[in-house]
Amino acid sequence: MKILVTGTAGFIGNTLALRLLARGDEVIGIDNLNDYYDVTLKQARLARVKDHKNFTDVRINIEDRAAMEATFNKHKPHKVVNLAAQAGVRYSLQNPHAYIESNILGFTNILEGCRHNGVEHLVYASSSSVYGSNTHMPFSVHHNVDHPVSLYAATKKANELMAHTYAHLYRLPTTGLRFFTVYGPWGRPDMALFMFTKNILAGKPIDVFNHGKHKRDFTYIDDIVEGVIRTLDNVAKPNPAWSSDEPDSATSNAPYRLYNIGNNQPVELMKYIETLENCLGKKAQYNFLPLQPGDVPATYADIEALERDVGYKPATTIESGIQRFVDWYRGFYKT
Repeated sequence: MKILVTGTAGFIGNTLALRLLARGDEVIGIDNLNDYYDVTLKQARLARVKDHKNFTDVRINIEDRAAMEATFNKHKPHKVVNLAAQAGVRYSLQNPHAYIESNILGFTNILEGCRHNGVEHLVYASSSSVYGSNTHMPFSVHHNVDHPVSLYAATKKANELMAHTYAHLYRLPTTGLRFFTVYGPWGRPDMALFMFTKNILAGKPIDVFNHGKHKRDFTYIDDIVEGVIRTLDNVAKPNPAWSSDEPDSATSNAPYRLYNIGNNQPVELMKYIETLENCLGKKAQYNFLPLQPGDVPATYADIEALERDVGYKPATTIESGIQRFVDWYRGFYKT
């Protein structure tokens, strides 16, 4: 298959590209290498794939309409995975326009490229943040998600609505994946595990929000990528049982699907930090802080639909996953 993947210098996109190339697919990789976080890390990720004979590196912004049209027209991908986005809940409070440009305008260009070039299946990243103010656990794709608490979450919810529109109007098969707190080697420096590790090794305090009372459905990168690939291969189809009298938000009479992709085992933040301390062989200094605007106290993924439809089953414990991250971090940063 010829698969266009956006965000191939990013955490999930890069690991996905490696897996697709390893199984023999051709990957058209789009990334703009922006400086939201350390560009050196992005370049190091990209170095893992850019010399592969079946990888094409395209350096453009997804919000650049003309460049996106030209890329789709030139390469004619069979399938598309959109993982490029402006990420981060807290940053969306500081720079909202970046989220509109990348997550709304950029996603429009993805949808249009798929529509006009006969793409067989679009899989795109949504987020557990769409659950917003919801407190009923575990979070289900069948629950209402009309109360986001950050602009980032609102743009991801908008992506789901936009995808349904194209599935309905143009019969474009689309599948949205609501990712739950992804972690592991080659991760993002703005995420908790990365920042905790850096500060603990440097002997600096770590910021622990919500006074450590967070719970997160931490999901290891390899489990996430396995779920993405299984979903990509399982083209979205209409749900014949869908009823407009009792509409199911996760399916449709159009070729449209939504799934949670998580570990299905929420972990208390202090337990997560304790596991990291054990892997590092060093105790942390804590700086306890209140819940931040845009954050939610807990996440917990109901993954029943993904298990049923594609056989997804996360297999990595946090003890194993954090140890692998620490081993990578020590090697990459020579600590």
